[in-house]
Amino acid sequence: MRWLSFLPLLPILGLAALLGAGPRSTAATQTNITAPAPGTPSLFAPAPTASAPMTPNPLLTESPLPLHYPQFDLIKNGHFAPAFEQGMADRLREIDVIAHNPAPASFANTIVAMEQAGRLLNRVSAIFFSLAGCHTNPELQKLQRTLAPQLAAHHDAVNLNPALFTRIKSLYDARESLGLDPESKRLLWRYYQDFVRAGALLSPADQDRLRTINGELASLQAAFTQNILKEVNASAVLFDAAAELAGLSDAQLAGAAAAATAAGQEGKFLVQLQNTTGQPLLASLTSHATREKIMAASLARGSRGGEFDNRANVASLARLRAERARLLGYPTHAAYQLEEQTAGTVDTLNQLLARLAPPAVANARREAADLQAVIDAEKGGFTLGAADWQLYSEKVRRARYDFDESRLKAYFELNHVLLDGVFYAAHRLYGLTFQERHDLPVYEPTVRVFNVFDADGSLLAIFIGDYYARANKNGGAWMSAYVSQSALLGTHPVVANHLNLPAPPAGQPTLLTHDEVRTMFHEFGHALHGMFSQVLYPRFAGTAVPRDFVEYPSQVNEMWAGWPEVLQNYAKHYQTGAPLPAGLLAQVEAASKFNQGFLTTEYLAATLLDQAWHQLAPAAVPPAEGVVAFEAAALQQAGVDLAAVPPRYRTTYFSHAFVGGYSGGYYSYIWSEVLDADTVEWIKQHGGLTRENGDHLRTRLLSRGGSEDALKLFRDVTGRDPYLEPLLVRRGLEPAGK
Repeated sequence: MRWLSFLPLLPILGLAALLGAGPRSTAATQTNITAPAPGTPSLFAPAPTASAPMTPNPLLTESPLPLHYPQFDLIKNGHFAPAFEQGMADRLREIDVIAHNPAPASFANTIVAMEQAGRLLNRVSAIFFSLAGCHTNPELQKLQRTLAPQLAAHHDAVNLNPALFTRIKSLYDARESLGLDPESKRLLWRYYQDFVRAGALLSPADQDRLRTINGELASLQAAFTQNILKEVNASAVLFDAAAELAGLSDAQLAGAAAAATAAGQEGKFLVQLQNTTGQPLLASLTSHATREKIMAASLARGSRGGEFDNRANVASLARLRAERARLLGYPTHAAYQLEEQTAGTVDTLNQLLARLAPPAVANARREAADLQAVIDAEKGGFTLGAADWQLYSEKVRRARYDFDESRLKAYFELNHVLLDGVFYAAHRLYGLTFQERHDLPVYEPTVRVFNVFDADGSLLAIFIGDYYARANKNGGAWMSAYVSQSALLGTHPVVANHLNLPAPPAGQPTLLTHDEVRTMFHEFGHALHGMFSQVLYPRFAGTAVPRDFVEYPSQVNEMWAGWPEVLQNYAKHYQTGAPLPAGLLAQVEAASKFNQGFLTTEYLAATLLDQAWHQLAPAAVPPAEGVVAFEAAALQQAGVDLAAVPPRYRTTYFSHAFVGGYSGGYYSYIWSEVLDADTVEWIKQHGGLTRENGDHLRTRLLSRGGSEDALKLFRDVTGRDPYLEPLLVRRGLEPAGK
């Protein structure tokens, strides 16, 4: 998920469950389970709830809409709290039935029963946390802060239930004699690992401390992510005159004027920030002072004092994570996280980063020298800084490749990119067809909804596209699932893509940058991963794979953005319909490795920051007042402290690292790109955009979710272990002399 915006992860259920990887109830079935027949009774009878609302709450029952699509038009803020309360109560009651079942533990009455427990809680969580990320409001934010420690305590009550773990362990110890099919055997292993990593083997005293830590972490993560959203809005930069924004297009200037008017500053111009360090408008603004003002505002977020300052949250999060890792028997939080990833160990990861950083920085320094030469030739009178890189790299690219990024945008109109690009590639590769529908409710008027039909004409999934930036929406781009596939539950996917495209002025087209086009293909790669899921158990559905593997399939899908047949189908001038000129396309391809030193270094700097924080022992974590100094020292020690190339995310607005999803795991993008670059070469060698390749990817990778070992899935696609060389070539990081 390109620069994913993260939600607080629920212990043991993980991201997959939180994002709708599957509701859980119970069923008394055997191994090699098939989908239950309609009307099959549940082991759990509905229990009366004293706090049941007196008015209809649409969250308390499965949505009657197609594929259980959420009833956004009926869901109100006030429905969530009682639904969470009842969902947690129902799940604890269901777990109690499992844990104290007088019958001997069996795979069916314990593991499958757990897979089906908590359907209400999972449904409510999927909807709530998705809306909290893409369409929040003060009431939801307040509830999110309240819920965070409650949910942490709830999941600890399950994960640290001794009677339940006794049943799981007895089955795990006898796993070779149970006659389980491979997916069921993996599920048993997965549950045992989850419980052990959640503290099931700790002493009662240590479990009490763990509960306290988990509650504090949940509260801190909620505060951190809300501070980021509030701070990015509070840091918008106001300008008095249009002259200060010289270089912007008329549409961009109109957007800044509209933003100022909306903020009560009519007649002025407001530049709104994105969550990344670099800001898109810096590529166009000709005033050095204006660029520096915007960059200074971006870099200061979360560390400039005030109510949204995140330094204390960072220090507490890092210290508590380190303490929790020690409690669970790991030297650091990074070691705890990496045990579950394909990278495996901190040493393995550190070796990869040590190999990549020096050539990336060397490339960035060479690029910086080229940019400074242009500044000097123009008699700019200043030293290249972070605020200047985007503008001057564009100038160098134009001069070197006769290439102007802004010329591309006229050929990348949103609707063409989506329908004639993203969807067209999916049709050619997988046989999918799409039909937009307007009868289903949406939570915001610009959200679009599509039926997704499989090659045989059957309804495969429902896809939601939420593409525009809003003040109440987290930054970045991500995929989420409201409903995930499970043969056990008979559910089919309802998945969503969220981007943050600037909304154009009224009546104007939405024109994308080349990077935004790639982002659309990337996020749809995640959506395909969710839609193609064909697993039995909800625990393994869709993107429920190791964090450093989840980006791999979506990064592969980026290749189709530039595939000639696909590009020719969508890259058409929004006014004339003329195709993207062949010469301009050749310039794009020639410039593909340009600025890779900067791009790789800013990413690696953030990755190394993530590791620096999460490879600390508890006592080594600095206090709040030392957070900025620690960041500077970590970047210097890693050799990536280039003033003109700041980290893509600084510590205090680094959602990936401090909200939970990618803590100790931001390296996942580059790790997945090793697999991606290698697979792209394999696809090219085997014919490119063909149904045969699509069926191969779908069968061997996209349909399997987390039901098999991740690296085995890679080998099933390519027939061998991954090579690093294709990545080095792609990023221009080949060793000297090659």
